[in-house]
Amino acid sequence: MKIRKSFGEKVFDVSNVSFLILITVAAMLPILYVIAGSFSSSNALIHNRVILWPVEATLDNFKLVANNSTFWKAGWMTVQIVVIGTTVNMVLTMITAYPLSKMDLKGRKFFMLLIIFTMIFSAPIIPSYLLVKNLFLLNSIWALILPGAISAFNMILCMTFFRTVPDDLFDAARVDGMSEYGMVWRIVVPLSMPIVMTLLLFYAVGHWNNYFGPLLFINDRNKQTLQMYLYSLIANGDSDSTAGAAAEGGIKLSPVAIQMATIVLATVPVVLIYPFLQKHFVKGALLGSVKE
Repeated sequence: MKIRKSFGEKVFDVSNVSFLILITVAAMLPILYVIAGSFSSSNALIHNRVILWPVEATLDNFKLVANNSTFWKAGWMTVQIVVIGTTVNMVLTMITAYPLSKMDLKGRKFFMLLIIFTMIFSAPIIPSYLLVKNLFLLNSIWALILPGAISAFNMILCMTFFRTVPDDLFDAARVDGMSEYGMVWRIVVPLSMPIVMTLLLFYAVGHWNNYFGPLLFINDRNKQTLQMYLYSLIANGDSDSTAGAAAEGGIKLSPVAIQMATIVLATVPVVLIYPFLQKHFVKGALLGSVKE
């Protein structure tokens, strides 16, 4: 039976939809402008003729960025951090969430109190820097991985999801002589793929977009990440030298065009990965946020 909505409910729905459309348009306009500018000629950008569609479409901007060894070196550094960091994050998060998901664990409330405390009170910048420095981790990828090895919020999501696994499965596994670690990797993880994929996306995107960590702990220019490279490209005008090199090769490109092309290339990997994890992401975020 279809329930007819009142006039007030219809007005409310129309207002919500209109508001969400406005928010979506406001969020998409800068993205569309950068994409259009990356495919436009420098002449069109200089004369402000680019709005939401490429003008005098060209691939010269991307060709120049693709031939820049510094871009690929920064990208490779970022890929290493994402792969190693996400692996460390996932392993530590799951082996922490599993025992805390057991209500009969001795000292569980104490450990949960310590974990929640870190969500409310985080370490200041200077003590964090001194700790990393005293551990001789400056200018290494471990300085960007170990301080945030476990996210308390993600761990709580994972712990809540693990509670949905039936206890009968664990009892049967114990009867068969399976160890606790075996139950984690052979029972809990396969049955918890939605939350695993969700946290995988959270951690991977967090490492990929990490800017403050490299800014604080990485001083070696040869070890800069992709986000630091983008910062130097935009803020310090490093694209001027790139544009000059292009001009010597007979290509006239503006620094703005190079910046936009670099931003698009740096964003593409995350955009390509998300659709494959979307269904797991939605299910994992919903189930992991429901408390018993």
